[in-house]
Amino acid sequence: MRVSELPTPSVLVNLDILRVNVREMADLCRTHGKELWPMVKTHKSTAIARMQHEAGAGGFLAGTIEEAEALISKGFKNIMMAYPIANPENLRRVITLSKGARIILTIDNVEVASLTNKLLREHNASLEYLVKIDSGGHRLGVKPEGAANLLRKLQEFNKLRFAGICTHPGHAYASKNVEELRESAEDEVRALRTAATLLRENGYEVSVVATGSTPTAKYAVKSDVVTVMRPGNYVFYDAMQVALGTVKEDRCALSVLATVISRPAPDRLIIDAGSKTLSADRGAHSTAILKSYGIVRGHPELKVVSLSEEVGKVSVDGSTDVRVGDKIEIIPTHACVVANNTSYLIGYRGEDVEALIPVDARERTKPPITARILE
Repeated sequence: MRVSELPTPSVLVNLDILRVNVREMADLCRTHGKELWPMVKTHKSTAIARMQHEAGAGGFLAGTIEEAEALISKGFKNIMMAYPIANPENLRRVITLSKGARIILTIDNVEVASLTNKLLREHNASLEYLVKIDSGGHRLGVKPEGAANLLRKLQEFNKLRFAGICTHPGHAYASKNVEELRESAEDEVRALRTAATLLRENGYEVSVVATGSTPTAKYAVKSDVVTVMRPGNYVFYDAMQVALGTVKEDRCALSVLATVISRPAPDRLIIDAGSKTLSADRGAHSTAILKSYGIVRGHPELKVVSLSEEVGKVSVDGSTDVRVGDKIEIIPTHACVVANNTSYLIGYRGEDVEALIPVDARERTKPPITARILE
């Protein structure tokens, strides 16, 4: 089947670009002596995780327990959990998973550590953990200067084993130019260096120093303090990364194929892809440098200016040869959300569809409870 023959909306992945992106990050980490544990929330696909593993990824960073379950079900054994887990039912699932894999938790408070330790005692188990450091995103984590104080408090929980520290420089996505992006990377490295130094001065062994952000990866990977890189978006890239200057448009592997269903005015087209496909998400910081909801490939005169649930509005600057019934390809603002909105990605090369890629970590690998299934 040709790509042009696909129903719309369809979420496409250029397999050649995907492989280039996967290999480039793996090579970058290898060159600088860093382990690569990519964040899988971007694609939520064990097939793409397999590509990353074959290229050199030593483990994975999971944003949800479902992602961890899916990865482990396919034989992957090294998993970091990205966020603290404060729900007993969720912790029990993770403890069960740890019987067949190495699970490393993320902790930034005593309450989570206390609950986790209690449940680990009940299951006669133990787990490693990383202390989350706030490097400027002001979301999760302790200040670098507070890491040693927190770790002193965590020492009473003998079922938890300290492995190191981690951070995510989410504030990088608020950058307006390359200079600000580089400053975010400097914040990221500085915070990790401060925390690691203070911890070691207090007698703690810091084996893992992990960080991850696609736009700052090329800077942070050069740091002598970092041991593990955990970027995610790099497998696809998107309009946000193009706006940040991370890559050029031709490195974006994921796109949405949509059909023009109406032209109610000379300066306006309507397409059959809305927020449930393209996503209205512009990142955690609603990045100011994004001027639309996607880049229309090959048509600079077109701009996706608004999204309803099932349709999108495209403005026309001047003239265009696009007509009702034509299909257009759109690079979304945030590829991670788009992948989560579909059950399958359509992999293609050139003009030909080659494979379906299941987004199999998107849905639960098994129901979280036992109950009657409504039919």
